[in-house]
Amino acid sequence: MQFKRRRLGKTDYKKRLRLLKSKKPRLVVRKSLKYLRAQIVEFSPQGDKTLASALSQELKKFGWKFAFDNISASYLTGLLIGKRALEKGIKEAVLDLGAYTSTKGSRLYALAKGALDAGLKINIAKEILPDEERIRGLHVANYLERFKNLPEEFERIRKILLGG
Repeated sequence: MQFKRRRLGKTDYKKRLRLLKSKKPRLVVRKSLKYLRAQIVEFSPQGDKTLASALSQELKKFGWKFAFDNISASYLTGLLIGKRALEKGIKEAVLDLGAYTSTKGSRLYALAKGALDAGLKINIAKEILPDEERIRGLHVANYLERFKNLPEEFERIRKILLGG
């Protein structure tokens, strides 16, 4: 019989073992419907230890007034976890996306790009990271420009996209 976490689809033990063999801390990225969580986790035989943590909801303290689950918020959360990791003396990490499907330019990789830009060394292909235009939200601004002449439609879509 398989381990319970394997049966429930929560842990891929082969993938976990490959990550642990690197003997580097892991940058663990997890997402929910509203938030993203990033943690720097170190293996310990007694159980993994969390060395640094950042939640996208913390961006509110820095004046962020938009949704916490988009690419821009992911990037800023990555900057936050990267800065906290460097303060703790962690200079490099291995990216751990868990059971999520790897999609080029996704918000998971936007978080990794934020950590890279903060100075954390992560071995990742540059091609898989999102473009600067998407991180800055220019694709949303360009989309909204089409509705400037329709005020009611513009307001409705603005509320949907910006969460307000």
